[in-house]
Amino acid sequence: MNDPEYHIETLALHAGQIPDPATQARAVPVYRTTAYSFKNSGHGADLFAYREHGNIYARLMNPTNDVLEKRLAALEGGRAAVTFGSGTAAIYFAVTNILRQGDELIAANNLYGGTFTQFDAILPQQGITTHFTAVNDFEAVEKAINERTRALYIETVGNPALDAADIERYAAVAEKHHLPLIVDSTFTPPTLLRQIEHGADIVVHSLSKWIGGHGTGIGGIVVDAGKFDWSDPKFALYNEPDRGYHGMRFAHDLGDEIPLAFSFRLRFVGLRNQGAALAPDAAWIFLQGVESLPLRMAKHSENALRVAEFLKKHPKVEWVRYPGLPDDPSWPIASKYMKNGFGGMVVFGVRGGSAEAMKLVDNIRLFSILANVGDAKSLIIHPASTTHSQLSDEAQREAGLQPELIRLSIGLEHIDDIIAALGDALALI
Repeated sequence: MNDPEYHIETLALHAGQIPDPATQARAVPVYRTTAYSFKNSGHGADLFAYREHGNIYARLMNPTNDVLEKRLAALEGGRAAVTFGSGTAAIYFAVTNILRQGDELIAANNLYGGTFTQFDAILPQQGITTHFTAVNDFEAVEKAINERTRALYIETVGNPALDAADIERYAAVAEKHHLPLIVDSTFTPPTLLRQIEHGADIVVHSLSKWIGGHGTGIGGIVVDAGKFDWSDPKFALYNEPDRGYHGMRFAHDLGDEIPLAFSFRLRFVGLRNQGAALAPDAAWIFLQGVESLPLRMAKHSENALRVAEFLKKHPKVEWVRYPGLPDDPSWPIASKYMKNGFGGMVVFGVRGGSAEAMKLVDNIRLFSILANVGDAKSLIIHPASTTHSQLSDEAQREAGLQPELIRLSIGLEHIDDIIAALGDALALI
C-alpha cells in the first residue's frame, strides 16, 4: 500500500496494512504478544541471524508497531521506520546510532529544552560533543565542521521561538561534507512538510504530539530515508564488526538491504540491546491519530493563523510569532516549504514581562496549562519557568526564549471560543 500514486490522505488511512489475514479484521489489531513461536530450531536461528524476516520478540518488532512504522515511512516518503517508547528516546537513539565516543554533532541552538539538555549535558558524559550554532547561520556551521563531525541536527520549526530552518541549505552543507542530516519534524507532521523531499536523511517525530493528536500516549519514531551511504570509514559503527550482533558490518553485510543500514542497526542494536520499545497499545492509539492527521492539521493551522492575527492587533501584546504571518521573520523560509498550512503553534509576548505573562496563563479559561503540544484541545504554558527552565538565562536568550513569552498550542475548538478566551485573559492583565 505504499503506491506513490496515492495521495497523503489515502496513505494516512491505508499504508502499511491489509485486512488481518487470520480474521479479516479491517481495523489494525492490537497484538499484545511478548514473544513469537518458531516453526523449528532452524527457523529461530534464521530469524536471529537475519537470514529470514519475521517476528521474534516484541522488544524488536510487533505487528501493530509494524503497521505504524510502515505508515509513517510512507507518509514521510522514507524507506523504513523504527518506533520508540518516547520522542526523547527516538532522538537519543537516532544520534547514538551514528556517533560514538570522540565524535561530534552540530546542532541548531533553537532546540526544544529537553533535546538541548540531552545534547549539552548527557551526550558529553558518553564522550560525544555537540557544537551549537544559530539556526540558519551556515557560515558558523561550516566553521564548526571538522574531521570528527558525524551529523547535523535541526528542528524544522524551533521550540518555542518558532524559527524555521532552511532545510535545503542544511542538506546542501551536509551533502558537501558527506554527513547525514537529522531533522526533528515534530512541529511539522508530514501532511504539512515532508523533510526527505528537501534533503533530510533521518526524520524524528514525537508521536505524542500532533500525530497522536489527543494527549493519550507517549511515543517516538525515527524514519530512514534509505539514501545515505554509510560505507564511508568515518562512520565506524557501520564499518567495523559489531560485537553485539554476530560481527555484523551494517554498511556491508546486509545484501540488498544495505540502503537501510541505519534503520537495521537502530532496531537490532538500539531496540534489541537497550530496550526503549513502544508498547503495541500505544502504537494502536497513534494509528487512530494518523488516520485523521490531514484533516486535523488543516484545522489546527487555520485556527492558529486566526489567533496570530488577533493577537497581533491586541494592545496588550508586545509581539507575536507565527510562521504563517507574512511579516514574521520565518515567513520567507516557512512559505518556501509549508504549502498546506503553518502548524498549530503560536507564541507571543505580553506587555509587562514575565509576571504579566504568568498572570495571563493562570487566569485563562478553555486552555489547559500543561507541558505538551499537539493536542486536539488548546494548551498554554510559560516556557521560561517550566519546559525550558533547565536552560541558563544565556541559553534561553540564544534560543529566542524571552521572559514574557507565552506558548500556545491551538486546538480544534471553535475559533470564536478560542479568541474569546484569549481576549478575556488579556483584559485581566
